[in-house]
Amino acid sequence: MENTKSPLNRQKVNDFLLSYALYIILGLMIVVVISINPAFLSISNFTKILTQASTRGILALGAAGMIVLAGTDLSAGRIVGVCAAVSASLMQSVTYASRMYKNITTDLPVIVPLVLSIAIAMVFCAINGFGVSKLNLHAFIVSLGTQLIAFGVTCIYIDSQENGAQALSSFNQTFLNFVNGGFEIIKKKEDGSGGFTLPYLIIYFAVAAVIMWVVWNKTALGKNMFAIGGNKEAAAVSGVNIAKNIMGVYLVAGVLYGVAACLEAGRIQSVNTGTGLNYDLDAISGCVIGGVSFSGGVGTIPGVVIGVVLLQMINYSLSFLGVNPYLQYIIKGLIIILAVSIDVRKYLVKK
Repeated sequence: MENTKSPLNRQKVNDFLLSYALYIILGLMIVVVISINPAFLSISNFTKILTQASTRGILALGAAGMIVLAGTDLSAGRIVGVCAAVSASLMQSVTYASRMYKNITTDLPVIVPLVLSIAIAMVFCAINGFGVSKLNLHAFIVSLGTQLIAFGVTCIYIDSQENGAQALSSFNQTFLNFVNGGFEIIKKKEDGSGGFTLPYLIIYFAVAAVIMWVVWNKTALGKNMFAIGGNKEAAAVSGVNIAKNIMGVYLVAGVLYGVAACLEAGRIQSVNTGTGLNYDLDAISGCVIGGVSFSGGVGTIPGVVIGVVLLQMINYSLSFLGVNPYLQYIIKGLIIILAVSIDVRKYLVKK
């Protein structure tokens, strides 16, 4: 009796370890950090981690669609850079003498830079989508090209200021409140201690995740996206409009990139030509850690959210422990290689 059950149990254990290996490893890393410095385990730290993960998370929600299509997007970070620069230039305080647009004498509504940011991001994503869906270019190549274009546009835009290439900063208070404000859940004591405020950025991230869950699971675009990523030829034979759906996925990503860029400008409060550098790698890493497969057709929104938060938690914990910043790059690189290796292993086992 035992002889017939043991192989099955062993197989189940192996399958479980293979499916959740990265979560287990990252979880153990966090446990180690907490054991080294128990002060890491505080509501304040977790709030900071979620806040920092919010804009990268919204970006990852967009990039995840391309990975489900068995592609990728190297341009996401630089698209964020150019959109953040435009948003920042429009949101500078009218009392700031070195603002980019001196003819703007009253604060613009936040909706103006937000819509403009989304529009610019959608243009870049439309170029990527057109290259992939109509010209049959590999997503890696076309997004590499738009990455360079977006970076060039950002440099030219920031350099076009009257005083040269200076960082775009000193935003109006309405914009800062919109991005960095929050709901006071528990009021502070009279001496200023205690209290808990839920940052708006976490709420924006949660709302974006819920919307994308609906798009992925309850719309024809989401179902067709998984069909194309799983088997493009089979999806075409079954009547799925490949080009139209690929363009749809890219344009949805453009909306998310634009939102993330506008929020990121307000979060970091100073935009320069380096803004957005490596954001795409963080987004892709978060997706892969969260179980979105590079082989296509596999992924969940909760997985993306968990992956992004786990990655940010590792980043924050390394800084919290004072680990050398250069060493942090090496650790992040190893995590990405590990994540992709596990993903490939799972793909080979299924095959």
